[in-house]
Amino acid sequence: MTTHGGKTVFGATVGILMLNTRFPRIPGDIGNAATWPFPVQYKVVRSATPDNVVRGDATPLLAAFIEAGQELVDLGCDGIATNCGFLVPFQDHMSHALGVPVASSSLLQAGLIQQSLPADRSLGILTISSETLTSAHLDAAGIAGDTPIMGTRATSHFTTQVLGDAEEIDFDRARADNIAAALRLVEAHPRVGAILLECTNMVPYAADIRRATGRPVFSIYTYLLWFQAGLLPRRFPSELDDPRTSAP
Repeated sequence: MTTHGGKTVFGATVGILMLNTRFPRIPGDIGNAATWPFPVQYKVVRSATPDNVVRGDATPLLAAFIEAGQELVDLGCDGIATNCGFLVPFQDHMSHALGVPVASSSLLQAGLIQQSLPADRSLGILTISSETLTSAHLDAAGIAGDTPIMGTRATSHFTTQVLGDAEEIDFDRARADNIAAALRLVEAHPRVGAILLECTNMVPYAADIRRATGRPVFSIYTYLLWFQAGLLPRRFPSELDDPRTSAP
C-alpha cells in the first residue's frame, strides 16, 4: 500500500496560537503540552501579550495571528485554536483566511451549554477581566448581553501575575482567587446552572470550582477535546470483542 504525504508534521491535528509570555504554566493550562491527551503544535505570536490582548485593542494583531495560523496549517495542522478567550472577535476573519476550522475562544461553547441547561437556569461566565470583556466579545460568541459575568478581581494574585506576565505565580493563591470569583458568581446569580471559563489559564482550577459551586464547569479544555475529536475521529475496531458472544 502506498502512503501519501503532503505536509511536514503528522499526528498533531490541533495547532495552538500562543501569546508571547513568560509566566509558568502548570498542567491544565493550554500552554502546557502535557495538558492534552493528544499531540498539539504551538506557534507564538510575538507581538501579542496578555496586556495588549486582554486590556488593550487586539485588532492590530489580527494579521499576525493569521500569518502564524497559516504557518501551523502549512506544517500539517487541520484546525487552529488560540490561547486567549478575548480573541473571539478574530473568529470569522481567521477561519475565512485559514480555510480550516478555528476555535478562537472557549466562549464559543456558550450556546451549546445554555441549550443543555434547564429552562430556569442560565450560563455564567468567569473571566480574568470583567472590566474589558465587552459586548463586542459577547456578540462575536453569540452570547446574550444579560449573561451573568464575574471576574477575578483586578488586584488579585491570579489577575496581576497573569496579565502582568510575572515569572513567578503562587498557584495556591491563584486557585483561591478563582474559587472566590466563582463563589461570588453563583452567590450573585443563584440561577447560574453552569460556569464557562473564559480564561485558558483557569483550567487547572476547574475541578476546584466545580466542587466549590456544585455547577458543571466548561473551559478551553472541554472545547478542544471536542474540537480535536472531530478533526481526527477515533477509529473503532470492526470486530465485536465480547467473550459471551464470540465463537469458541
